Amino acid sequence: MYGDLKVFSGRAHPGLSREIADYLSVPLGKSEVYNFADGEIFCQIEENVRGCDIFVIQPTCSPVNENLMELLVMMDALKRASAFRLTAVLPYYGYARQDKKDKPRVAITAKLVADLISKAGADRILTLDLHAGQIQGFFDIPVDHLFAAPVVLEAIRDLEIPDLTIVSPDAGGVERARAIAKRLHAGLAIIDKRRVAANEAEVRHIIGDVDGQNVLILDDIIDTAGTLYKSIDALQNAGAERIFAAGVHAVLSGPAIDRLMSSTLESAVITNTTPLEDKLSRCPKLKPFSVAPLLGEAIQRIHTNSSVSSLFV
Repeated sequence: MYGDLKVFSGRAHPGLSREIADYLSVPLGKSEVYNFADGEIFCQIEENVRGCDIFVIQPTCSPVNENLMELLVMMDALKRASAFRLTAVLPYYGYARQDKKDKPRVAITAKLVADLISKAGADRILTLDLHAGQIQGFFDIPVDHLFAAPVVLEAIRDLEIPDLTIVSPDAGGVERARAIAKRLHAGLAIIDKRRVAANEAEVRHIIGDVDGQNVLILDDIIDTAGTLYKSIDALQNAGAERIFAAGVHAVLSGPAIDRLMSSTLESAVITNTTPLEDKLSRCPKLKPFSVAPLLGEAIQRIHTNSSVSSLFV
């Protein structure tokens, strides 16, 4: 049996960390983290962690490099303070989209980041909706890969959309869209998308009937919302009535908010794997749902060596 359960938070998303700590009925661990004048990150753990079972919550969202480095520094500090086991909790795993060598002379950053986290001292990983499932195999340590499907399903049901068709924005998301459509007894459509440049996609065809249907575009990451914006336009031209969206990771970079606000999208269900406060104030179309209970339950089960398989749905 491991020592006491302790939960620490980086500065990337303290709101989610507090929610998880409240679910577990434990206080957040005490630490001091700040930047020197030149940008270097300093971390000091301000309580005894010797022999403890430590969970460090830090999504590697924007600013990605800053938050990733902070996670590494925090884990190194905890390891050197004699923590018995370290679990890196990554609600959002940055650099995941570069998961294969699909062009000459490019990096596979999903693997590189996995190596960095492992080298910094992580004994296991807890993460949510990886961009590609095979990233689990990039780690040489155990990975608990959860899905936000239960949270997203509940959110979609709350919308009470009649004549619903779930739309996958690309071929890679078909499995996710099919699983949600099956549980909702909804139709399924697929958008044939071609990526012409980074953060730029082109819609070619819509596979499936959306004419006269209310549709919900389901994606894992909404970044610049370029794919979503063009999908909305294509679905509207194909005769779709009301258009909704759902995304697990609301990255919402650059022109994303402006695109959502200028589109005919009614609302977008999102989760709080990344900070949302500023985004929600600028875009009333966003409907947030929390993944804190899901992650909190997983942390509790990992700590007690209980099965987490029932959460992998």
